[in-house]
Amino acid sequence: MLNKQKLKVGLVSVSDRASQGVYADQGIPALQSWLEKALIDEFDVEVRLIPDEQPLIEQTLVDLVDNQHCHLVLTTGGTGPAKRDVTPDATLAIADREMPGFGEQMRQVSLQFVPTAILSRQVGVIRGESLILNLPGQPKAIQETLEGVKDENGKTIVKGVFSAVPYCLQLLSEIYIDTHSSVCESFRPKSARR
Repeated sequence: MLNKQKLKVGLVSVSDRASQGVYADQGIPALQSWLEKALIDEFDVEVRLIPDEQPLIEQTLVDLVDNQHCHLVLTTGGTGPAKRDVTPDATLAIADREMPGFGEQMRQVSLQFVPTAILSRQVGVIRGESLILNLPGQPKAIQETLEGVKDENGKTIVKGVFSAVPYCLQLLSEIYIDTHSSVCESFRPKSARR
């Protein structure tokens, strides 16, 4: 039987100033726009705009996974070395398991553009049957991290992290989603394809 469960995504922007209305948040619109462009399947979203407060970030992530039943939670912002950047700390604190490959690949993509990518502390984790990924704060960096690095002909030279997300979600919760290959080609073994 085909599992036609609808994907539910939590989008969390972590920013002191955007959450106080000092400037408009750009992270959530960038994430939502990219997902709408990349995903073939329809999806629901839960959106949260919160300050850089570790207990609040932890509480938000737990709520999105445990109560709102999001299959995927994408955070944006708060991943650097500054004292107020605590998104990875909060993410690790509520995780059941870490998925180090996601953080490694995010830095690998970003290093193609800026040498300061090594300062990023982005992580990927599993909580229950959900995947949580910390993404950069800037819309351009969000797209690059998810989509990867392409040459002038549009050929991918460094894969973005989202190419592994559909199969990861399938392994975690048996939900089956796919992407438009023109944006980001999702990878799964032949035995896992439907």
